[in-house]
Amino acid sequence: MPRVNRTAVLSLLIVSSSVFLLFQLYYYRKYVSKVRHRQQHKKFLALAQRFRLPLFLADTAALTLLSQDALRQRDRLVREPHCSFLCTGRPITSFALHANLWKYDPGLLLAAQQKGFDLLELRGEDPRLASLDTLSGEEIPLHFLFRLHGHVVQVVFLYERSGNYLWHGALRLKANMDRNFAPFKLLDYGRHPGAYDRPELVLTVLDGLDIRIPRNISRFLNEQQHAHFLECRYRDARNFLQLYPDDSSPEALDFRRKVKSLLHLAARTLARLDIPFWLSSGTCLGWFRQCSIISYSRDVDIGIFVVDFNPDMVAAFRDAGLSLKHKFGKVEDSLELSFLSDDVKLDVFFFYADGNVVWNGGTQAKSGKKFKYIFPRFSLCWAELLELKVRVPCETLDYVTANYGDTWSIPLRTWDWKTSPSNVQENGVWPPAEWAELIQVY
Repeated sequence: MPRVNRTAVLSLLIVSSSVFLLFQLYYYRKYVSKVRHRQQHKKFLALAQRFRLPLFLADTAALTLLSQDALRQRDRLVREPHCSFLCTGRPITSFALHANLWKYDPGLLLAAQQKGFDLLELRGEDPRLASLDTLSGEEIPLHFLFRLHGHVVQVVFLYERSGNYLWHGALRLKANMDRNFAPFKLLDYGRHPGAYDRPELVLTVLDGLDIRIPRNISRFLNEQQHAHFLECRYRDARNFLQLYPDDSSPEALDFRRKVKSLLHLAARTLARLDIPFWLSSGTCLGWFRQCSIISYSRDVDIGIFVVDFNPDMVAAFRDAGLSLKHKFGKVEDSLELSFLSDDVKLDVFFFYADGNVVWNGGTQAKSGKKFKYIFPRFSLCWAELLELKVRVPCETLDYVTANYGDTWSIPLRTWDWKTSPSNVQENGVWPPAEWAELIQVY
């Protein structure tokens, strides 16, 4: 039987013991870190409860960890200090505050400092007070950052807007603020303003703490990814209207009323079908240029990506009281729908992706000629028009310039859809044998 090498055995035992010790140290540090983070959250939530802050958890990492099983368990029976959901490994936890349900109390900030928190309060102009007549200079709280032992709790203020949605502002540091206060690039909220539907909240227990969360977590997380909001350019719009006063005749006012009703109706109808749309053509130009509609345009224009087309659209609009005026093209090429409501036309343009551009088609009914309108690729942002939360191209200037050229800021009452747009080009002719199917006028 071979002799045992005592040196080798001893070395193996030392290495094994060292690995085990390092593992224990790692586990201990991780455990202590979680306990400390839970205590920080507990201290913060106690402070929030004392001042009756209408908070809910908005942290994307923490909400992603939540499952229906975790919510059902509610972890009420776990007694030891733990941190399964709130301790995500990130140095930030985000909460949202329904600002309209809370009266600002400066005592909160003093109490937080007494509890050992470092605090950074960020304010910005209140867009709800801005209009074409008045530019708001009043500032409101937008974000609170509470820091304790290197961990930051972000509180995002959500304000109700006239379009029945919630809005938060961008996080902008002023010149005298500490740029090392928090890892700002890691924040879930604040890189740009955001808009959200009002979430339904439920009270649950996470890591032994009572916390409100969105009932539909996946919907909220999806909203958070696409929440970018563009404010109307009131200063530019006011300058435009000083040069070109808007029509205030009874006919123009009646047209605006009808457009508002039609736009709200279209939004509700498409929302039921889960079809996203955006303001296009003259309706988009009106929002961008003058924060309103163009009173002499006589119609409403919206865009939809053709991949979102739903064949139930026509029936849904008909059930909503709109009649189909024409249907041009087909899903594979140059589809266009037009509906009529109370003598105002709703034009629905379907957009097709083609490399680094997108385009929508047009058809001349009497000749079968096809046209193509080319736009640079764009993403979608939220905006508000006529007290409605609607989408617009985020790259609005590029979108408008593509359609109306560099002179988009000069009103044109004479417009030929076949020749006037800067981005129009001829695109062939529909075969006469297919006209009955592809050119339908009612």
